[in-house]
Amino acid sequence: MERIILFDGVCNLCNSSVQFIIKRDTKGNFKFASLQGATGQKLLEKYGLNTDINSFVFIENERIFVKSTGALRVCRNLNGSWKMLSAFLVLPRFIRDFFYEIIVKNRYKWFGKKETCMLPLPEWKNRFLD
Repeated sequence: MERIILFDGVCNLCNSSVQFIIKRDTKGNFKFASLQGATGQKLLEKYGLNTDINSFVFIENERIFVKSTGALRVCRNLNGSWKMLSAFLVLPRFIRDFFYEIIVKNRYKWFGKKETCMLPLPEWKNRFLD
């Protein structure tokens, strides 16, 4: 089963989220690529998404999930009690995405931004597609 997460490589919150996921994905189910990188851009094009997308993107077995749906589907596959967050998938998407959008619009202001994309630790390098 292929699981790829596309993330904003310059966003501090997004980079922290990737590290959070890696630490709770002990089986190594997820691969990662930045939205800004060549692989991320090719995947966005392949699936017909805008290459300027400003969202978390989760690809699972050739299916695309964005915004809160993508994030909650990732939680479903993490170790520990994080799986329980996927229960929020029962809420209508417009409600979940309303709160998701508040975070997205303020993430640089609240958490900061890097000038360049994160470089993975050597032990994580095989999990990154860029």
